[in-house]
Amino acid sequence: MSLSRSLSMTSLSGVLPAWEDDELPVEDLLLFEVAWEVTNKVGGIYTVIQTKAKITADEWGDNYYMMGPYFEHNFKTQVESCEPLNPAIRKAMDALIHNGCQLTDHLGDKPNVIGHFHEWQAGSGLILSRAHKIATVFTTHATLLGRYICAGNADFYNNLDKFNIDQEAGDRQIYHRYCLERAAVHCAHVFTTVSQITAVEANHMVHRKPDIVTPNGLNVKKFSAMHEFQNLHSINKTRIQEFVRGHFYGHLDFNLDKTLFFFIAGRYEFSNKGADIFLESLSRLNYLLRVHRNDVTVVAFFIMPAKTNNFNVESLKGQAVRKQLWDTAHTVKEKFGKKLYDALLKGQIPDMNSILDRDDFTIMKRAIYATQRHSLPPVTTHNMLDDPSDPILSTVRRIGLFNSRDDRVKIIFHPEFLSSTSPLLPMDYEDFVRGCNLGVFPSYYEPWGYTPGECTVMGIPSVTTNLSGFGCFMEEHISDPAAYGIYIVDRRFRSAEESCNQLTQFMFSFCQQSRRQRIIQRNRTERLSDLLDWRYLGRFYIHARHLALSRAFPDKFKMDPMATLKTQGFRYPRPYSVPPSPSASLHSTPHHSDVEDDDDDDEPYDEDEEAERDRLNIKAPFVLGDVPEGKKKQRGESKN
Repeated sequence: MSLSRSLSMTSLSGVLPAWEDDELPVEDLLLFEVAWEVTNKVGGIYTVIQTKAKITADEWGDNYYMMGPYFEHNFKTQVESCEPLNPAIRKAMDALIHNGCQLTDHLGDKPNVIGHFHEWQAGSGLILSRAHKIATVFTTHATLLGRYICAGNADFYNNLDKFNIDQEAGDRQIYHRYCLERAAVHCAHVFTTVSQITAVEANHMVHRKPDIVTPNGLNVKKFSAMHEFQNLHSINKTRIQEFVRGHFYGHLDFNLDKTLFFFIAGRYEFSNKGADIFLESLSRLNYLLRVHRNDVTVVAFFIMPAKTNNFNVESLKGQAVRKQLWDTAHTVKEKFGKKLYDALLKGQIPDMNSILDRDDFTIMKRAIYATQRHSLPPVTTHNMLDDPSDPILSTVRRIGLFNSRDDRVKIIFHPEFLSSTSPLLPMDYEDFVRGCNLGVFPSYYEPWGYTPGECTVMGIPSVTTNLSGFGCFMEEHISDPAAYGIYIVDRRFRSAEESCNQLTQFMFSFCQQSRRQRIIQRNRTERLSDLLDWRYLGRFYIHARHLALSRAFPDKFKMDPMATLKTQGFRYPRPYSVPPSPSASLHSTPHHSDVEDDDDDDEPYDEDEEAERDRLNIKAPFVLGDVPEGKKKQRGESKN
């Protein structure tokens, strides 16, 4: 089924429709944003609301409110208690506190209110608000039924028009929730969703075509110098290498300088998140690396929370052994350095045979003996409660990737979210991502996909699919995504076998890159972060609010009904230094990944020149309070 281009707003270069009068008078309006994940992290919606809050607050000031569930721990750790400045809000809150949840109306006719509701959990609030003079927006980040159907491994996208929606919801015992979601969709003045692929899904699942696509953004921190984010990659990669030294103690017969770190992270939805195809592709990658006698090693991390009862003993022992070896080496180094220093002060060249005594050799031998291991390094870092039927571990057993010495692909399953306080891998998620070489997210069901987006703003290449909102967005706006480190697997129009082979080839080609090629690619990837900045993508939420006001209060707020169709897309061009054929930029045979080869200099590359060309392809950031040129003349303002 092909994707139809029937939605209103997707292009970053499109000109947003202007108001017939002055700018939106936010001082006479109130904006309420309602979601179950306000200060309550469950999934990606929390990230949307948290990262978008700044630009929304910059626009609306004290007239912007967020509403969510009250959990005392979240309240104490994420927000500060304060009194509302607006007296009408204070009266409404007092009424709720003293009388419970009742419909209250303390605003009168002014100011007008916009209510923006996210997902079905907030649907009842939207439905009840239609009894009052409130402009409403409803955003679905993934349809309720779509997520349930895909979790059952159905051929979802090829059968969208064949599902009996009511029966599917009833069979899954979610009919009441589905009805609430659908009612909210149809009651809203404006219905939005986060991506083109989810818009197609919503049209079939809830029977309304979204008015606007509102892509998810991030707060992008730009570094003053290009090398700064590269330095962060190097620093955090070293921290991951230390963990790997401990985890593979006794079997560390591969060169860490020629080791690449791949990872997948997110909710433990084995098929939806693409962990199944990732594992199968890693098995094939392992075969290719061994057949070609490639000295590159890949360590693939699976960061997906599952039910465990604690760290396993072997994982903790590995880190203890590593620390003991470090302490031993440091002690011997101190003694060696002191004797060498004393000898040099006396003008003597020390006898290297006597500079270390018998005790030193004994200590080192004991340390070496401690690294001996009679079992393979563990695949998982924790004791799994459901080990025999766990999807990842079951697949690992089937494909035979047990971290043996001959394997060029190693697996580490970390069934817990990362934390800097962990005794095993003490790193926050952001630091871990920065230290990796490639994020792999071959999702089958991913309405947007923050994980590859987070990789992009950190300058880390990633794999996504054309069934994720992020992948569709990048395909639309970049003519050669792979040149910028965005590898898009076709899971929509290819069979599972073909998609698996394509992913395998992407990873194998990545392993063939030299260190210099990877550095160049990271520079290009990081430059795409502007595309994902809320300073750009926030304009679509602004447009949704404008449209809701024009539909709720047509006498006060007017908008050209055809304005939403007046946008044109653009294609971010291929970097000028990349050869016409992608394969021409790679060596024809595998080679060392972290060795600077003279042949790499054949690829012309000027970072500053290429970055400047890319910047010209991005529309200037949307600045709140911009005044159209005609209005500047009316006000007598200078262009300068």
